[in-house]
Amino acid sequence: MRDKGTETATRGESESLPETRLRLLDKVALVTGGDTGIGRAICLAFAREGASVVVDYVGDRLPARQLVEELESLGARAVAVAADVSKPDEVERLVQTAVAAYDGIDILVNNAGVEEQHPFLEMPLEVWNHVLAVNLTGVWLCTQAAARQMVARGRGGRIINISSVHEEMAMPTNAPYCAAKGGVRMLMRTVAVELAPYGITVNDVAPGAIDTPMDARLKSDPAKMRELLSEIPLGRMGRPEEVAGLCVFLASGAAAYVTGATYVIDGGMMKNAGAL
Repeated sequence: MRDKGTETATRGESESLPETRLRLLDKVALVTGGDTGIGRAICLAFAREGASVVVDYVGDRLPARQLVEELESLGARAVAVAADVSKPDEVERLVQTAVAAYDGIDILVNNAGVEEQHPFLEMPLEVWNHVLAVNLTGVWLCTQAAARQMVARGRGGRIINISSVHEEMAMPTNAPYCAAKGGVRMLMRTVAVELAPYGITVNDVAPGAIDTPMDARLKSDPAKMRELLSEIPLGRMGRPEEVAGLCVFLASGAAAYVTGATYVIDGGMMKNAGAL
């Protein structure tokens, strides 16, 4: 008979190291903004589940190249492609490169995003335009281009948007970001209905506070960190790997009957705030 201490330890280990069943074997996944943070964790999780991975990035090529090497060390096929998701010609080249490399796209993860905070009365128009272009128009462009390939191929597909709790929750000084994420929510719901007849599912993943390099400045301020953690019932920031695990589920056959939904992963923050 196993004692309670052993049982607890075993359960904790299994929770931190989920069993891999190659749930995405022979699938091709395109992850925008895949070279860092949540996107990087998604690429690694997909590779461990058997997928070939196309890593989209903007700017410095080194992180994407290093990630491709890591993915290949796991036995996955991988390629990095530089493309700004707010530019139609670059999105089309990104999708065509993925199709040429791996004969199609089964999974699209719209993860690329930007954020720049200003008080509403001081918000520059160029900031509004840039945030909407990447966070909303970029999702639309990538979804349309990838979905066209999925429909032409006739094998269905999965489209997953990395949205935010701010598709529902207000965030002062972040109006463009919140507006973009709210737009992604309704875009997802509408496109899910239109693409359902083709066997393509469309869903949002809405993270709360996730521990990524973007939060370095926040984490260096103890007072702000205490304030943030006080708003999260679970008392901690989430890990990129936890978001990636949810994306694996939505990309897999286990989620074949899930579409038009937002999956919140926020440690209870939205419930604590009374947003839902």
